[in-house]
Amino acid sequence: MPSDAATPRPPAILAFEDLRIDLVRRRVERGGAVLDVAGLSFDLLRYLLAQGDRVVGFDELIERVWSPAVVNEETVTQRVKLLRQALGDDGRNPRYVRSVRGRGYQLCSVPRPVGAQDAPPPAGRRRWLAAALAAAALAVAAAWALRTHAPAPAAPSAREELLQRARYYAGIGQADNNERAIALYEQALEADRDDAAAAVGLSRALSARMCLYNGAPESALRAQSLAEAVVARDPRDAAAHSALAYSFDCRGDVDAAIREYERAVALDPARADSRASVANLYLVRGRLADALEDNVAAERSATPLRFLDLQLARNLELLGFAAEAEQRYAKLFRLYPDNVFGNAAYPRFLFAQGRYADAEAALAEAMRRPRHPDLLLLAGELALLHGDRAQAAAAFAQASSLRPHQSLPRTLSRLYAAPPPEAAWAAARAADLAARSAGDAPDTWIEIALLRRHAGDAAGAVDALRTAVAGGFSDRAWLQGTPLLQGLAGEPGFAAVVDTIARRVAGERDRVLAAAWLPPGLVSAKPAARPE
Repeated sequence: MPSDAATPRPPAILAFEDLRIDLVRRRVERGGAVLDVAGLSFDLLRYLLAQGDRVVGFDELIERVWSPAVVNEETVTQRVKLLRQALGDDGRNPRYVRSVRGRGYQLCSVPRPVGAQDAPPPAGRRRWLAAALAAAALAVAAAWALRTHAPAPAAPSAREELLQRARYYAGIGQADNNERAIALYEQALEADRDDAAAAVGLSRALSARMCLYNGAPESALRAQSLAEAVVARDPRDAAAHSALAYSFDCRGDVDAAIREYERAVALDPARADSRASVANLYLVRGRLADALEDNVAAERSATPLRFLDLQLARNLELLGFAAEAEQRYAKLFRLYPDNVFGNAAYPRFLFAQGRYADAEAALAEAMRRPRHPDLLLLAGELALLHGDRAQAAAAFAQASSLRPHQSLPRTLSRLYAAPPPEAAWAAARAADLAARSAGDAPDTWIEIALLRRHAGDAAGAVDALRTAVAGGFSDRAWLQGTPLLQGLAGEPGFAAVVDTIARRVAGERDRVLAAAWLPPGLVSAKPAARPE
């Protein structure tokens, strides 16, 4: 057997343009200086290097670099942007990675395997060089295989491929792609009505149709039915409990949604999506410290979750950490223009901070993007601040037409219409909502307060606010700043309602600052006080 000196082991090192890339040590150098290419950025680069100068599509990158996580094309685009920044590449005049419109990405040249040194070998070593080059090329593939610690997966079955495509479209975050996902899940269920994965996927997509894309509530009702059928067959199916919770969540049944999300987490503690979702509902119920703990746990899982940054921002805002909240809101607003919730949340945050000019500028930008009713409700509130009741009425009417089944936009559209409704109408609608309210649902009691105010029942309006706060409503800034409640600030009991929120939030904030799970640097020790 030859000695190691006679047959040196070929290193898994590639030369690519002026870069030297060590696949084993996960190290990228230029001129001896180490570049900051790590984590997913290195995984992405390594996979592209293994493909030579072949164009690599989004679907392939999602499957081979991100799987089993479900991400969308925007995630890939942002990661390529980060990789380019680390390499010092310019997307407009690329040297390393070029975009191929509508197809994916491609290296600008073919990488070549090299030995420990780049100097050309003597002529007598040409045979060794040929073998070393071949072996190093194989090392690229071997390095990729080592990443998963498993042999290459077998080709998916027709069913698996159908579900993969459905999950892909559902994860993109756009209405038309969500409809494609629904069609694919329906196709899978036609082949097998008891396919639990297809039923759960369809349930979530139908809920999203209503919750994210302004669809009718019948979608969420069918979503509930599908998830309940899977739970009946297998009560320990965590994904089915999570889908069932989502259907309740979209229809505003907060407590039922919390129960189902908590069951999903209990059955599968690794379900970061369920943990983040229940955290969002803890916010609704005023459990701000519990919400932040679960949001932090979801973030630590490194699972890509579309709305996690947004609800972390809201969580921090309600706790009084305005600077940290704004940082996240602004980033989401800048990077994710298709996120309808983010489009509304950032200008609404600025409004709550009393920064009306900034809020109007952000609102103008957001109105050119996909819209959520909350965006139009904010437009109406800003119009009222300017004394423009007609413009406010138009904005509320648009919000109502966007989601005709949603109660609050419909109420505001009617209250600010010309001519305004009789006081008796407002009083009767408030009584009807109170009779149909699921306990102390905060949003419902805020709407009741608005109606009672317009009916001339200021004391009843304050009572409704008190009920909303008892149910968990914690947005003191909005309560004090919205023109929708103009005139109530001087009413007996209003100051006590505001003080109740302030004391509860202070207690929740103290719990957060004393918590062992609080990551360093997430919040400042003392939140900035908002001017009264």
